[in-house]
Amino acid sequence: MREFGYERALDVPGAVALLGTAPDARFLGGGTNLVDLMKAGVERPSLLIDLRELPLGEIEFSHDTGLRIGATVTNSDLAAHPEVRRHYPALAQAVLAGASGQLRNMATVGGNLLQRTRCGYFTDLSKPCNKRSPGSGCPALTGEHRNHAILGASGHCVATHPSDMAVALAAFDAVISYETADGPGELTMDEFYRPVGDTPHIETALPPGALITGVTLPPAPVAAHSRYRKVRERASYAFAIGSLAAALDVQDGVVREVRLAFGAVASRPWRARTAERALTGGPASAEAFAAAADAELAAAEALPQNGYKVPLTRNLIVAVLTGLTEEAAR
Repeated sequence: MREFGYERALDVPGAVALLGTAPDARFLGGGTNLVDLMKAGVERPSLLIDLRELPLGEIEFSHDTGLRIGATVTNSDLAAHPEVRRHYPALAQAVLAGASGQLRNMATVGGNLLQRTRCGYFTDLSKPCNKRSPGSGCPALTGEHRNHAILGASGHCVATHPSDMAVALAAFDAVISYETADGPGELTMDEFYRPVGDTPHIETALPPGALITGVTLPPAPVAAHSRYRKVRERASYAFAIGSLAAALDVQDGVVREVRLAFGAVASRPWRARTAERALTGGPASAEAFAAAADAELAAAEALPQNGYKVPLTRNLIVAVLTGLTEEAAR
């Protein structure tokens, strides 16, 4: 590991100013992803700016304004917060499905949004990778790609986004707040993660020098009736091979509102708006859920090793929405 400097920021303007002092400086939250990448040589910052003393560690809820989460809130504190568990249960479940208790105690909300893919080619410096070295190629296309993308990928990259938390945030229309030297700004989740296209190394729409300061979830009564389901290859401490954040409002057997977002199928959390439109106003039945899933997954482009993700995701939608419908009927 190369030598690097270390500074502890005490306020947001100071943190932003410090980032501007070195072209390859990085913000440090919990370090659960960045430090691993530094050890592998993927990240080589000359300066780390510790954010843990910033006043961004609060969680606030109001029926009028929704849920506000500071960027330095730890994953453990987010999952344990009573208002999160009560009004956005899928978010708490998604956070608890990720990593281990020790890592959740360190990992922060802002850092979780910015974590990098776990594609093995990305972390192996002996291999080309367009995400790490633009223009070098994507060996996953013809190599190991069992857990890679089936939606929204391109010939330049088929890696998936690893976050569980971000999938739930996408389902609930989260808005990311940030600060730059020019002032504050906001991005919706749809805007925040960029499509892969031919620039997979540009993963977010954050402007240069931006510091994430918080996440806001608008009021959404349907979110109180939500669930996060994760499928993985072992019982714990594994990244998803498929996941779903779902919220459902059913009255008299008719879907009044539904929210759906997939994980582990694309380079970003995948909001399933085609399936949502297909379901809204229609019957809350297994047949309707399956048809909506098929409509969303019609755009899937599976590779030889990851075609299993299509039926897996379809079955997730049917199982989770059926469970939510049964709960609503009790």
